Amino acid sequence: MTLRLRFALWVAALLLVALAAFGAFVYFSLAHGLTDALDDSLRLSAAQAIAAIKTENGQIDLSDSIFRSGSAAAELHKRDVTLRVFSRSGQTLQTLGPYLDLPLAPSSLAKALRQDTTFSTLTDAHDNDPFRSYTAPIVENGQVVGVLQVLASLDDVQEALARLRQALLLGSPLLALAAAFGGYFLAARALAPIDQIIRTARRISADDLSRRLGLPATNDEVGRLAATFDEMLARLDDAFRRERQFTADASHELRTPLAAMQAILSVTRAQRRSPEDYEAALTDLADETNRLRGLTEDLLRLARGETPPEGVSEEIDLSTLLDDVADSLRPLAEAKGLALICDVPAGLTVTGDRDALIRLFVNLLDNAVKYTARGSITVTARAGAHDLRVTVADTGIGMAAEHLSHVFDRFYRVDQGRTEHGTGLGLAIARQIAQGHGGALTVESTLNMGSIFTVSLPT
Repeated sequence: MTLRLRFALWVAALLLVALAAFGAFVYFSLAHGLTDALDDSLRLSAAQAIAAIKTENGQIDLSDSIFRSGSAAAELHKRDVTLRVFSRSGQTLQTLGPYLDLPLAPSSLAKALRQDTTFSTLTDAHDNDPFRSYTAPIVENGQVVGVLQVLASLDDVQEALARLRQALLLGSPLLALAAAFGGYFLAARALAPIDQIIRTARRISADDLSRRLGLPATNDEVGRLAATFDEMLARLDDAFRRERQFTADASHELRTPLAAMQAILSVTRAQRRSPEDYEAALTDLADETNRLRGLTEDLLRLARGETPPEGVSEEIDLSTLLDDVADSLRPLAEAKGLALICDVPAGLTVTGDRDALIRLFVNLLDNAVKYTARGSITVTARAGAHDLRVTVADTGIGMAAEHLSHVFDRFYRVDQGRTEHGTGLGLAIARQIAQGHGGALTVESTLNMGSIFTVSLPT
């Protein structure tokens, strides 16, 4: 069963229950109100009749009363009202109206003798017509001298209630059915974007994530769902494109040393060589093997991520770590005639993975040495309110502004000459390590004037 059909059935069922409850309330309220109105009419008629009846010495005098008036009799017949007067013993003294032969209930007579009034609903034994009766005492000087009973037909009340009952029984199902169709239509309109999401999701594959819903922007739940779905597709498309690019770049990078090794072996095996030629070939193979091994290790690091493993994080003296890294790379810098300056105050500490942080700063310093022909490389560290900032500044060849947003991408090429000594993964690994420690790695650079890499780590 579809969601829209379930919604339509629920709407119809709830409306039917609500209409049934409301109809019952209206029906019983109307029945009570009509009965009360009839009772008030009977009470008023009884009061008028008792006021017109004369009593003398404990006897009822009906010689000059409404029972002798033809107009009164016609009015009572018109209103379908009957007046009956009884003695204390229950003997009928006078009647006027359509219900003349109905007996007086003993309970009503007993209550009247106690000066109580009685309302009751009875049924005519001849034609089963319901009627309402009001029985009241006729009192003289505090003594009951007779009993007056007023009766009126309930046909009008029953007819009004029957019409209402018929309207409710016919109208409620029709309204519920109309509500079901309306609910189905509204649910279909509201869930149309969901159907479009389903169709789009079925057409999406890992090879084609370019499809979008493109629904009009609305501020309801379905609109937000569609917008979120499009945003998710955009993120997945970007992630898949980056992974495909990474796979292609990694394949290209792995192919280069393998091709070089194959070429060396082919040339060497083409003819017999001198021991010196074999030694040179082995040296070249060792270089390519080292390059292949370094590239493979870098790829593994990127695949694993550089978030400090649980239990490995420790408090690290960052000042000592930076001094050690600078000392280890200083001979490489001095071999190129560069000055490597380490301006780091003592006592700076962070929490993290020592080996990963060493790899981070070795990558930055090694990168600075490679692309600085003359001048100096300066390492500085300063403690802020919530983090530590370490900068590695060089006076090298720098980068143009259009390359800065891509310099941390894996295998990104600024130009061919800049990557001849590396795998193209050092900066990507460095940023991943910084982010794994809850920090960040940023760069500022000016072409032919040098670069400044800044690592921020939370304290």
